[in-house]
Amino acid sequence: MRRSSIAGLVGALLAGCMVGPDYVKPKIDAPSAFIYQPQQVAETANTQWWGQFGDPVLDQLIADALASNKNVKIAAANVEQAAGVLTTTRAPLYPQVNYQGDAARQRLSQNTAIPASGANPANNYQVLAGATWEIDLWGRVRRLTESAQANLLATEEARRGVILSLVASVGTSYLQLRGLDEQLEIAKRTLNTYSESLKYFELKFKYGQSSQMNVEQVKVQYQTAAAQIPLIKIQIAQLENAISILLGNNPGSIPRGKSLRELALPEVPAGMPSQLLERRPDLLQTEQQLIAANAQIGAAKAQYYPSISLTAAFGVASSQLDSLFKGPAQVWNYGGSIIGPIFTGGAISGQVAQATAGQKAALLSYELAIQSAFADVENALVSRQQLGEQILAQEALVQALREYSRFANLQFNGGYAPYTDVLQAEQQLFPAELNLAAARAGLLSSVVRIYQATGGGWVDLAQKAADAPSKPAEASPNAPVKPGAAGANDRMEVVMEGDASVVNIYHGQGAGGAEVRAPKSGWPPRVLVRLRGFASLANFTAESASGKLNCAIPKGGTELSCQLGSARVEAVSKRSDYIEVTLPASLLKDNGAPVEVHWLERA
Repeated sequence: MRRSSIAGLVGALLAGCMVGPDYVKPKIDAPSAFIYQPQQVAETANTQWWGQFGDPVLDQLIADALASNKNVKIAAANVEQAAGVLTTTRAPLYPQVNYQGDAARQRLSQNTAIPASGANPANNYQVLAGATWEIDLWGRVRRLTESAQANLLATEEARRGVILSLVASVGTSYLQLRGLDEQLEIAKRTLNTYSESLKYFELKFKYGQSSQMNVEQVKVQYQTAAAQIPLIKIQIAQLENAISILLGNNPGSIPRGKSLRELALPEVPAGMPSQLLERRPDLLQTEQQLIAANAQIGAAKAQYYPSISLTAAFGVASSQLDSLFKGPAQVWNYGGSIIGPIFTGGAISGQVAQATAGQKAALLSYELAIQSAFADVENALVSRQQLGEQILAQEALVQALREYSRFANLQFNGGYAPYTDVLQAEQQLFPAELNLAAARAGLLSSVVRIYQATGGGWVDLAQKAADAPSKPAEASPNAPVKPGAAGANDRMEVVMEGDASVVNIYHGQGAGGAEVRAPKSGWPPRVLVRLRGFASLANFTAESASGKLNCAIPKGGTELSCQLGSARVEAVSKRSDYIEVTLPASLLKDNGAPVEVHWLERA
């Protein structure tokens, strides 16, 4: 009875004795509601909210980014690394079993105080299996495992945070790009208007009906608009390059979908401030880092107590190889050891103080992250609210300035007002229209920031898309064409660029085919096939019911030569990062018959 009680006590110690504090979730003073939350909200936090914009091009860009973004792949590798650290950290909880084999021949000196006896030189053969186990009596290894487990979960949340930021960055950048596109359109339209005015006043000056000062005033208007266009183009190129990097591609052009005016404004997701603690990956990551820091205190304190280790070995040893595995050759041993600190010069207390301070810093970081998260949501909500009001005021301002400009021109043409009135009106109208386009892009982007700030189940949906194996892309139902089966490893996607439908084929196997079909609305004005990642092509064909395009390298040639029936046509152009084939209009008939395309990379 006594022995069983002792055994039970020892078992309980081995199973449950861990020094150091257990983690207790901090109490958070969360507000009951967001200050700027609108009255109308929707349960959209667990949906692919970017689909509410109604732009298939944006949907495809986000899908491509989730599949190919380098930061997402880096974050996934970090998770695998953290999992490996956890496996290594918890390994000492189990006995470590090893084996050893030795074979040696040795001669001992005969001139020592105790000369060698027996055969000299002598052989020695040995095969052993051993085991060691450090009993985690005080929970040091378990605390380290707890810390490593929390770090793994923190790394997983960090990956979810990368995915959240990626979707938001692609969405915001695309909306800003469409805003700049509208600004560029405004600037070009304004420049054309000023150009006509300049020609008109130069003609009037030529015949003495206007002064040189009026001509110069119009030139100032014209050059002001002309100087704005390169600045906008620089921003467009920079944004396109940034989006390309987010997509995992080299810098290049980005396809466009709907204009700012055509995009729908998504609903604001419903949610309470306290739900942020469970929705936002960065808050979950910070809490896991707090758990890891808390466990390090126990791991440090466990060093004050003795460590107990058990060792055992079993095997055979013999001087003759043929008798190595016979009964008398058996050897074995087992034993235990205990070791503990007496004086360490403050090494252990220093580690405890370090771990305790780390836990305090982690707790404060967690509390700060929560407060920052509340502020992020409030900032995004107030931006949406005020930008909506700004757009109403800006639209009224633009309309008033247009009327002002119209009346000023009428009065000037009638001789009732100087041209300075016209100049003043148009100088105010141009920046007002630019500001209106920027405000519209800002309003749409503010909704993206709301979803980014609140998090939610949509991050899990995006993560599933990022984890999904690569496969040929399917066209959106709203796209003008849709591909059929591509090559086994050649990925495809269909996007719109202006009036052209672009079928992108990404290099995989290097050979394949697809069936390109028109939607119910009919073929677009142009259909381009872009083979990305292909160094050169051996041949390319496109065939429909009305004809066949055949591109091949002629004998002794180095470049593709294309024929449509018996006529030679220019259909292939080589760019820096892709080969482009323009499908002849004669292959794209109104009846929407499909076009079969096939390609083969040059060896």
